[in-house]
Amino acid sequence: MIDVHQIDRIDDQPKSQASWVYTTVRGDIIAGRHSPGQKLKIQELASELKVSPGAVREALSRLVPEQLVVSRDQRGFVVAPLSINDLEDLTDVRCEIETIALRRSVERGDVAWEANLVAAAHRLTVTPSPATPQETGAADWLKIHAAFHASLVSGCESPRLIALHNQLYEQSERYRILSSYVGPRRNVPGEHQRIVKLALARDADGLIEAAVGHIRQTTDLIVRAALEQKIIGK
Repeated sequence: MIDVHQIDRIDDQPKSQASWVYTTVRGDIIAGRHSPGQKLKIQELASELKVSPGAVREALSRLVPEQLVVSRDQRGFVVAPLSINDLEDLTDVRCEIETIALRRSVERGDVAWEANLVAAAHRLTVTPSPATPQETGAADWLKIHAAFHASLVSGCESPRLIALHNQLYEQSERYRILSSYVGPRRNVPGEHQRIVKLALARDADGLIEAAVGHIRQTTDLIVRAALEQKIIGK
């Protein structure tokens, strides 16, 4: 006779594996460890991550709606390609969503929102920024940087808006990492500090201008580098 608890454990394992693979591969794509257009071979990933091929297939399928992976009929999965046109479109949409979310956060955010923002900004300030995505501590900085940007819009009181903001942010991260190829260095900490100051002052228009400018400057630098060094195509 089969133990019902054993069935539960068997049923849970692939889901647990798939979730772990999903998180791992997703992080590797965003950090640039899987190159744009790279074929994601199920068998190879299963061997490398020591999981079942089914778990890998499920994880990759979950990444398709997030536009991080592309499924091609009869050809498996590939990392979603990058292009200047896509970056510019992504930036426009992200700035629109950022504008709505920031304005709502300024209007609706309470003291807890302010405290969360100050704490996130402090963690970002005291964490050394890596020169390259491969540098030790880069993964931690990426999480702290993401938490800072998430804290800015966390007061908007809209789970759907926050989810959309996070998805666009993560897609943008794949491009932002390319800014390490750009020669001139920006005063990014100074930009962050100005954004925090405007948010705490409840200056919605000033905050939106600074935050959108922050995003668009990154895009401009990446586009310039892409054209000069042919990092990504048009």
